[in-house]
Amino acid sequence: MTVLEQTIQSISKTLNEDAFHAAKERLANQAKPAGSLGVMEDISARLAAIKGTIDVKLSNKRIVTCAGDHGVTQEGVSLFPSEVTPQMVYNFANNGASVNVIGKHAGAIVKAADLGVNHDFEPDLPIFHKKVRYGTANFTKEPAMTREEAILSIEAGIEIVNELDAETPVDLLGTGDMGIGNTTPSSAIIAAFSGIEVEKLTDRGTGIDDQALKNKIAVIKKGLSLHQPDPDDPIDVLSKVGGLEIGGIAGLVLGASARGIPVICDGFISTAGALIACELAPAAKKYLFASHKSVEMGHRFMHEKLGLDPLIDLKFRLGEGTGAAVCMELMDLSTRILADIKTFEEVGINDAQ
Repeated sequence: MTVLEQTIQSISKTLNEDAFHAAKERLANQAKPAGSLGVMEDISARLAAIKGTIDVKLSNKRIVTCAGDHGVTQEGVSLFPSEVTPQMVYNFANNGASVNVIGKHAGAIVKAADLGVNHDFEPDLPIFHKKVRYGTANFTKEPAMTREEAILSIEAGIEIVNELDAETPVDLLGTGDMGIGNTTPSSAIIAAFSGIEVEKLTDRGTGIDDQALKNKIAVIKKGLSLHQPDPDDPIDVLSKVGGLEIGGIAGLVLGASARGIPVICDGFISTAGALIACELAPAAKKYLFASHKSVEMGHRFMHEKLGLDPLIDLKFRLGEGTGAAVCMELMDLSTRILADIKTFEEVGINDAQ
């Protein structure tokens, strides 16, 4: 049995129903109008079901920012050149990026992972060295990667979770991405799974103009037409029009789910990875939270496909794991709402509801 197969098989299809019902009962009887803290109550109950207790502690929060380059940038789909990808990986390693700053404020440790950057990093650079190949191929001419490479990228993400959890048990995992041009494969992935017109799923990424957007749409259509990715085969979709960092993110979701770790998914590219993971293992959805709604048009359709509602909408379009980092504070707060707000009985208020 492969690492991927074993991981998928290890994901529990049921959570702790006793803890979930205990959480719901406590929330209903707290000294406030029932349900008045809305989504925060839902988060807290879901976390209780995942962790098996109403007093959840999210002490060890980690964010993994998966990086990879994309051959499709040769088609002019991005405002920035691919050379920016390795430069940003160095920035992550030196704690100088947006996700490092926001993650630190949220009490999370951020670490980048090289899944497919077209650059040789020094072996001692403090990142996860998981390179599968030096970037994907240009999917307007050939598949982005082989099927075997797609599986390796997913298994690399699984390995990262296993390594982190073996070091210190992870309480909450956030996913992030870095890869110039990666909104193009992400739009292609949701198009392949949903059958929705590419025009409705494709946006400006790093800020391309109208002409470049038309070109980007045409590029995605060409790749989908050429390769005909099978929506019933997530590995086929990933290998033909996906990205190595997207595969790595899928592996993070699967690896965390198999270990009972809640995962908070970042933006458009991270959700493409989560979509691959949940198509492979639908049970992983039970462990998955959507952090925010990106300004990328296709993000809404990904959330609908996954059956998830994003927690916030701050008009983000950065990636890196920034939305996940912001929402880690909300996740932390939700655990205290459940455990620490007193019930009417505990404060001696009778017949309040």
